[in-house]
Amino acid sequence: MGDGPEPVPPSRQECAIDSVRVHPPGRHTGPRTEPRAELRGRHEDGHHLHHLVWRLGPGVRVCSSAVLGGGIGPRAWILNAQVPGGYPRLDPDRHLAEIAAAEGLTGSGAGLMTAAEVAAYTTGRDGGVTATVTTGLGVRGWAAAPETAGPVWAAPETAGPMCAAPEAAGPDSAALEAAAPESAAGETVASGTAAAETADPVPSVRAPHRPGTVNIVVELPVALSDAALVNAVATATEAKVQALLDAGLDCSGTPTDAVCVAAPEPGPDGGEPFAGPRSPWGARIARAVHTAVLAGARPARDLS
Repeated sequence: MGDGPEPVPPSRQECAIDSVRVHPPGRHTGPRTEPRAELRGRHEDGHHLHHLVWRLGPGVRVCSSAVLGGGIGPRAWILNAQVPGGYPRLDPDRHLAEIAAAEGLTGSGAGLMTAAEVAAYTTGRDGGVTATVTTGLGVRGWAAAPETAGPVWAAPETAGPMCAAPEAAGPDSAALEAAAPESAAGETVASGTAAAETADPVPSVRAPHRPGTVNIVVELPVALSDAALVNAVATATEAKVQALLDAGLDCSGTPTDAVCVAAPEPGPDGGEPFAGPRSPWGARIARAVHTAVLAGARPARDLS
């Protein structure tokens, strides 16, 4: 071996990112006071990809399951980035940080990934609440699916860096199909029976992050308490499932869906205490999310 620097594996290599605006934040008409998503295009590793950027500014809290900046806390921006099918990197948080830096985003933020076409995002609005959704359903199924025999995660050397063995690709053309094997647990199961109880256990191996396919970003004009922020995520998820069923899809989502809820930081009053589907603001969240997910899910149904 020579004395030169050790080569960096492809899954850890930084990539040159050239980002350009596709649609400005003002693409939608009508009075709006909340931050608006900006659609951006970028060239990365030979791919032409898109991402959405929310420049929230100071005084906004986000509750999210984002791969970068998840949890509850102040966030200055949200990023929802498209990646190609068969995503090879093992450091999605670092990759999202690179895209954010190329956008000039500073401070703490939340970053999501998807293999869906981000430029096909859909929007729902209700009473001051805005839900922006990217919907890709190539790997879909039920959250509470029967357990079946086989490894929890496929070993990288046998399945490839982005092939998580326990989830099977559904009959869709979304880009995540390229990242999933043909059969696995937790998806559409013909028999509905679990074989894992009689099968020999197989050691599990942690697989790299697989980019989520249904990403939901909800913006509110009012502050929420901590409990209400968490409740808002649950409400958005319930509305997503309702929309998928209303679209005629036999699933509750994909294994890697993500939700972000952004709201102003609460003042001395602590913010709105409730965000369940029968509370005033929770009902608006549910209707906005349902509208956006339904619009995005119908094309997936037509391709099935």
